[in-house]
Amino acid sequence: MSAVAINHLFGLPETIEKLIFPTSRSGEGNETRGGSNNNIPIDILESPKEYIFYADIPGLSKSDIQVTVEEERILVIKSNGKRKREDHDVSEEGCKYIRLERRLPQNLVKKFRLPEDADVEAVVAKYQDGVLTVTVGKVPPQPPKSKTVQIAVS
Repeated sequence: MSAVAINHLFGLPETIEKLIFPTSRSGEGNETRGGSNNNIPIDILESPKEYIFYADIPGLSKSDIQVTVEEERILVIKSNGKRKREDHDVSEEGCKYIRLERRLPQNLVKKFRLPEDADVEAVVAKYQDGVLTVTVGKVPPQPPKSKTVQIAVS
């Protein structure tokens, strides 16, 4: 039974899933560099024809985000872009922020090990309204081949 099926059946939180299945699809070694925050939410949907990754990355432009597939079937989502704070009101005399809760993503790096049936040549990324959608096609399953074995007479 696959890690995804077990996770689906038992509703394991991602941290427990990583302990049980360290190289599962839920995310392999989500890297952190230079004190950056990589806690961006990512959903992964598996359909009969493809895998779809949805990542909330608001406030960045499309040119600030890179999606690549590295050797050994690793999908990498990177960004070195920085979201800018709205400083136009703060420049006035007597204006200051009294609460800062929105995080500014810096040096984002997320890595995911793709399953064996993922077609690494069929990866498409789209960024719209702060949501990055990465679609990875699946290789159609190959029917099992039967082999005739000759019986030797002893």
